[in-house]
Amino acid sequence: MPSFKIDLSTAVVFVATAPAPKLVSKQTGERATDRETGAGLSTVGLLISDEGEGNLYQVTVPETGIPAGLAPGMPVSVIGLKARDWENTFNGQTRHGISFRAVAVTPMGG
Repeated sequence: MPSFKIDLSTAVVFVATAPAPKLVSKQTGERATDRETGAGLSTVGLLISDEGEGNLYQVTVPETGIPAGLAPGMPVSVIGLKARDWENTFNGQTRHGISFRAVAVTPMGG
């Protein structure tokens, strides 16, 4: 499915939840990896405020794009944020949504 770039040039972005490993399976604890680079993937909660509206997004980022010490409340820059719609069927239930992925999340001024 195609992905779409998200323009954050006028937005203010803060870390809402610290990075956590993204798992393929909660039962086995297997960590998700980037298909192209093999880097482990993490999920970080970001509060994105723009045009008077703020929303919380869970964004997947390769571990190579997350610096040590990234913590809630920290203002950050998001590099290469894209959105992609998804759909899957499991046990007869069809689910769909939008996933968010970034190349990196870096502290402002860093």
